[in-house]
Amino acid sequence: MEEPLVYLNGRLVPQSSASLSLTDAGFVQGSAVAEQLRTFGGVLFHLEEHLARLRHSVAIVGVDPGVGWGELAEVCREVAARNHRLLAPGDDLGLSVFVTPGEYAAYAPPGPTQPTVCVHTYPLPFRLWAAKYGKGQSLRTTPIRQVPPECWPPALKCRSRIHYRLADRLAAAAEPGARALLLDGNDRVTEASTANLLIYRADEGLISPPASAVLQGISLATAFELAGSLGTASIHRELVLADVCEADEVLLSSTPFCLLPVTGVNGRSIGTGMPGRQFRSLMAAWNDKVGIDVIAQAERFATRD
Repeated sequence: MEEPLVYLNGRLVPQSSASLSLTDAGFVQGSAVAEQLRTFGGVLFHLEEHLARLRHSVAIVGVDPGVGWGELAEVCREVAARNHRLLAPGDDLGLSVFVTPGEYAAYAPPGPTQPTVCVHTYPLPFRLWAAKYGKGQSLRTTPIRQVPPECWPPALKCRSRIHYRLADRLAAAAEPGARALLLDGNDRVTEASTANLLIYRADEGLISPPASAVLQGISLATAFELAGSLGTASIHRELVLADVCEADEVLLSSTPFCLLPVTGVNGRSIGTGMPGRQFRSLMAAWNDKVGIDVIAQAERFATRD
């Protein structure tokens, strides 16, 4: 049976043959920058924008991946195209690109080291969110705060995200199925774990925290673009928890699921407690943009073996 291919340090190898050193700084320190993409109908969504963000991230951490950006784009397309053929018709992939500095000197033998560059795919885990398009996602604030910009700039997309795990565990303990809504040290709303947050107010339109305060998602930009096409204004401004709780609608945006409606925050219903009109309108526009019914696809493949 044919297996997926992985790009690892200049070579395409079968997934079962791909391996990373236990002394790689990505494991030892969590020193890895990454981008997560997905396909729609086998085509990578906004590849150039994701790679531009990755390029900015590697510049921040001072790692030269040693591969040209045009070449890396072609690698991503090739890996996605080859591996998409292995899926059932109508299914789609997630694709991860990550870069680490290579060997961690304190653990590795003496000698030169090269960065680790990897591109791999996986069937999208639709089971994790398919039902939430209809019933919504609940959020909880916890004592775990967003990493302050003095630690690393919000524009850096890295894999050092243990605070997400800690916050999500507390959120789920308080309310099964909830995920974390992260505040900063001044009680301003930043993001949910692995997702940008948007609120909708009839008098303002779509609102998301300031671009300088959070990682700017590709899906967030898409949501703003689609809102504009529907005649809905979009702005960035500071938000506090009361803004979220009193919003007409609250949404999450992220690459794998595109958009999810938030129907409760800290046990309090948002709007009617059901997905709202803005969510439905934006998802219909998203479907038109990518040429598939995003929700129907997720429901169909949520029980994939």
